[in-house]
Amino acid sequence: MTQRQIHSPTSVKQNSVATEDTGYVVGIDLGATNLRLALADTSGVVIAKWGSSTVGVRDAGAVITLVKNGVESLLEQVSAPRHALKAVAAGAPGITDVEAGIVIATSYLMGWRDVPLRALLEDAFNAPAAVDNDVNLAALGESWTGAAKGARDFVFLAIGTGIGASVILNGSSYRGRDWSAGEIGYMLVPGTPTIPGNHGEPGALENIIGGEGIKTQWQKLWSANGTALSKDLTATQIFDHALAGDSLAQTILEQTARMLSYAIYNMALVLNCPLFVLGGGVGMHPALCSETQKMLGQLNMRSEPQLMRSALGTDAQLMGAVRLALDTVSARPGLFVSEGTSRE
Repeated sequence: MTQRQIHSPTSVKQNSVATEDTGYVVGIDLGATNLRLALADTSGVVIAKWGSSTVGVRDAGAVITLVKNGVESLLEQVSAPRHALKAVAAGAPGITDVEAGIVIATSYLMGWRDVPLRALLEDAFNAPAAVDNDVNLAALGESWTGAAKGARDFVFLAIGTGIGASVILNGSSYRGRDWSAGEIGYMLVPGTPTIPGNHGEPGALENIIGGEGIKTQWQKLWSANGTALSKDLTATQIFDHALAGDSLAQTILEQTARMLSYAIYNMALVLNCPLFVLGGGVGMHPALCSETQKMLGQLNMRSEPQLMRSALGTDAQLMGAVRLALDTVSARPGLFVSEGTSRE
């Protein structure tokens, strides 16, 4: 198992050592291929980061063991005892019951069903824990210290391998009746298949403009037309070639931007949000943002929303987890008063 320490000099305070009164929180970004942790003090300053591969690790118990190893490493870096940890928060890539602390379902890459993640974390660390969907945490991170700072109403669109959204209304996440609000990958827009996808499988929109869907569209176009470029390009590589002037790549970029603009148009009509933030490895590509904004302008909207790229990038979910952990300290004080106590 590959484990690594990761640091960002722009956001990580180096050479911090705990004092007797220092308290810490840990934010956890749990993905199907990578696990990332951030240690922050109770003022929200990130002290250190840690990461590990999760490729091939699917059992929840094994994931918790990895998290424990990472937290212990982070606390050792600042010479802090275990009881200095005041709270942890984790983002999971799937439908999450925030109130019960249960990950109801993740994508096929993880395959979790009804995992009591909050309870597992609290048992592991003897500290309050909170969990949420990873896209919701990315939106929280952007609203705390990113592109949506100060915005009361906005939508965060995460486009990576797949596509999902987090809707923030009046400063709070709208999660829906069964915690599945924002599953826009299942949207039907012009150009997508008219038959909705089955839950647990990529939806109609995701099949076209998710990272894997873009690759599939490229391979179809490549087979039909031929080009000197490789058939096996990633979505971001295709967009890079579009910027460089390749006509086939530009066709894929325009198709992706058009369908994304339709999805944003529909959401904007319903929600009347003034801001949409694009995140994820694919969503943050400047060519996609620029082309989508141009196509939104062609739809003659009464009130065209602003489109921005994530300011936090790959750290959005991690920073959202840190913010949630800080909020958990405030919301659940005294839940664990010392090492060895049990959960109330």
